[in-house]
Amino acid sequence: MAEEGDGTTVLRDDIRTLQAHISSMNTGSVESQTSELQQQIQQLTRKMGEVAASQDSSSAQKAPGKVSKMSGEVVDSNPYSRLMALQRMGIVKDYERIREQTIAIVGIGGVGSVAAEMLTRCGVGTLLMYDYDKVELANMNRLFFRPEQSGLTKTDAAAQTLSSINPDVQLESYTMNITTVEGFEAFKSSICDPQGKSRVDMVLSCVDNYEARMTINQVCLELGQLWMESGVSEDAVSGHIQVIIPGETACFACVPPLVVASGIDERTLKREGVCAASLPTTMGIIAGLLVQNTLKHLLSFGQVTRYLGYSSLKDFFPTMDIKPNPGCANSLCCRLQQAYQQHQASPAAQQQRQAAQQAAALQQEEAATHDDNEWGIEVVSEPASSQQPQQHAVDNSTQQQNKNSYDHSLPEGLQYETPVNSVDHQHTEDDTDSGHQTVEDLMSQLNAL
Repeated sequence: MAEEGDGTTVLRDDIRTLQAHISSMNTGSVESQTSELQQQIQQLTRKMGEVAASQDSSSAQKAPGKVSKMSGEVVDSNPYSRLMALQRMGIVKDYERIREQTIAIVGIGGVGSVAAEMLTRCGVGTLLMYDYDKVELANMNRLFFRPEQSGLTKTDAAAQTLSSINPDVQLESYTMNITTVEGFEAFKSSICDPQGKSRVDMVLSCVDNYEARMTINQVCLELGQLWMESGVSEDAVSGHIQVIIPGETACFACVPPLVVASGIDERTLKREGVCAASLPTTMGIIAGLLVQNTLKHLLSFGQVTRYLGYSSLKDFFPTMDIKPNPGCANSLCCRLQQAYQQHQASPAAQQQRQAAQQAAALQQEEAATHDDNEWGIEVVSEPASSQQPQQHAVDNSTQQQNKNSYDHSLPEGLQYETPVNSVDHQHTEDDTDSGHQTVEDLMSQLNAL
């Protein structure tokens, strides 16, 4: 009881001290201090606004302005001069066509983000970006993203960076998970025009799971949309790209991955605390191969590879054509295969193939013709000498005789480097006999040779 009384007394003393402190405070001084603090806050806020405005103005001055028309003029201020040089060198006929192209990239990760930057720097017309994830510090081992973008959605962070690189590119950012029912419909409607047809020229798949690839495959089958699939192995030392044309080539369901074909759920393979490896080098190489193949298709130059693999351990680049599977599990793919085969058998398709072959042959002839020959260089055939073959035949027969004479006492495959005694003796006798020959005899033998 005594302890409780002592505690109550202490509390009462603390309360009296607090009340005395409050009563000693001057209300006027508190109000004046509050007003001073508010003024300081306003001043700091105003200064922060001025700093932000100056930063915005400086960044606006550094950011390139929009270019109405691509030019090949070689000046430091032209961002397209080196791209238009492809047209001047005859690689591409009309590079400015790239401004009319619309590309959709699904998966803004290690491959997709780099592919988006490459296409932006190339000046593509419109770029649609899809991802559901946010930027994390764990992504910093890859290219493109920066630490200060952590917490932003990958699509918004990509749009922020790409718009400062090339403001001429129209960017559309979609944060969604396309593997859900709602995401499937949203993804399909976002790449369609009001008439329900695809408004994109190419879909690039840069995702890292089977479900997302199958979603893209189904949407592109329904729209008849050409797309390119890409991937990097779990150990980050190999990858591939693949062109998929509905009905013409194998769809993603025609040749499923081994894990899926074996009936194993890929989600069961992931273990807690274990992640896939990731190398920015492999990611960058696959992204470069993917965009290079895309540019060749869009701008009609070079050969578009249907499948290209990459193994960094042996620097191996396998290529192949993957034919569609007549027994594909996707019924829509089977119907598109039949429609394509019927079209290929039509007279119109045969005429198109013949015209394409003739155009390719004509282009090859034109490429081999050089109108400008400043130095007068000519390629002529060398006249053949009738005596040379005979001389070679004599030399060969002589060598063969020498080999036969040397090899009679040795195992098969061996021969003397220097003549044996019997051969030396034979040469001595020949030399002795030749000493009795006249000059006329030697000249006649020489003429006979």
